[in-house]
Amino acid sequence: MSSIIVNLPQQSYEIAVAPESLDKLGEYMSDRKLGKKVLLVSNPTIFKHYGERAIASLEAAGFEVATCTLPPGERYKTLSSVQKIYDTALSNRLERSSTMVALGGGVIGDMTGFAAATWLRGIHVVQVPTSLLAMVDSAIGGKTGVNHPQGKNLIGAFHQPRLVLIDPEVLKSLPMREFRAGMAEVIKYGVIWDAELFAQMEESKRLDQLRYVKAELIESILTRSCQAKADVVGKDEKEAGLRAILNYGHTIGHAVESLTGYRVVNHGEAVAIGMVAAGQIAVELGMWQKEEAERQNALIEKAGLPTKLPDGVDIEAIIDSLQLDKKVKAGKVRFILPTQIGVVTITDEVPSDTIRQVLRGM
Repeated sequence: MSSIIVNLPQQSYEIAVAPESLDKLGEYMSDRKLGKKVLLVSNPTIFKHYGERAIASLEAAGFEVATCTLPPGERYKTLSSVQKIYDTALSNRLERSSTMVALGGGVIGDMTGFAAATWLRGIHVVQVPTSLLAMVDSAIGGKTGVNHPQGKNLIGAFHQPRLVLIDPEVLKSLPMREFRAGMAEVIKYGVIWDAELFAQMEESKRLDQLRYVKAELIESILTRSCQAKADVVGKDEKEAGLRAILNYGHTIGHAVESLTGYRVVNHGEAVAIGMVAAGQIAVELGMWQKEEAERQNALIEKAGLPTKLPDGVDIEAIIDSLQLDKKVKAGKVRFILPTQIGVVTITDEVPSDTIRQVLRGM
C-alpha cells in the first residue's frame, strides 16, 4: 500500500493506493469523522460491478447509505444530472455532516464533487475512482464541475475530497478504450513533471492494454502520477499559477471534445491529440527539440491513442473555441508547452497562425 498526502493549508488529505481497499471503504471513512449519512453516487455499469461491495463495507462500519445512479458518459455531465443528486440528497435528508461518495470514473467524480460543493453550501466528499484516468488525475485536487453546451467544465467549484481511495484491482474490469484514455494523463505527467516515469513507460513494450503492462509499472504509474498531482496541487491549490501545467494537452483537447459533442473522442483521446498539437507548437516556436516531441508521440501511439484530429473537425472552429477556454486571460489563450521531457512552461504568446499551421498538419 502507498499513502500520498496532499498538503493544503485548509485541510490536507490522503490518497490511499491499496489492492482490495474497496472492501475497506467503511473502515477508511470511519476514521475521518464524516457523519453517519452517506450518499453513494455511481453509474449503472460501475454500480453493478462494485456497488454492493461498497455499500456492504459502509454499512458494516455503521453508515446509513443512500444511492444515486446516473447515466455514463461525458455528454451527461450536466446540471440536470447534478439535479438528480440534489433530489436524492433532499429525499434522504443529507445534513452538513453527511458525505457524498463518488464511485466511478471522472464524470461521476466531477459531478459528485460539484454536488457536494454546493449542497448545503458544502458537505464532505470521498472519491473512489474506478478508471485509470480518475485514479491518476480527476479524483485528485478538488476540481469539480459540469459542462456547458459551449464548453467543457465551464461550471464548477474547487472542493477538495476528504479521502481518495484507489483500489488497483478494479482496473481489471475497465474497458480497453478507457484504460488507454487514462494512459494519456499518465503520459502527460511524464512530459510535464516526471522524466523518470516517462522513461519507465518507454521501456514497456506495450501500454495499450492492462494485461501487457507489468504490475510493477502499474504501481509506479499510480503512485508517481498521484504524487506528481499532489505536489503540484500542494503548491497551487486553485490554479493561480503552477497548477495550470496540469492542463497540458487540454487546451486544444477540450475544444476537440466540445466540437464533437463528447461522442467521437473521449477525454483521454482528446488530451492525446492536444499533447501532439502542443508539442508541435513548441517545436515550431523553437522551444522543444523535434526528437523529444517524437518520443512523446511514440509513447502516445504505444498507448493506442490517436495523434490526428478526428475527420470533419473545422480548424477555425477550434481556434474560436479556444477563446472560451477557462485559461483565457485578457483575451489571450494560455498554452502549456514543453521545453524538455519533464519540464514545461506557460505562455500566452502563441500566434494563431502557428496553431492553424500545426492543426492543418494533423
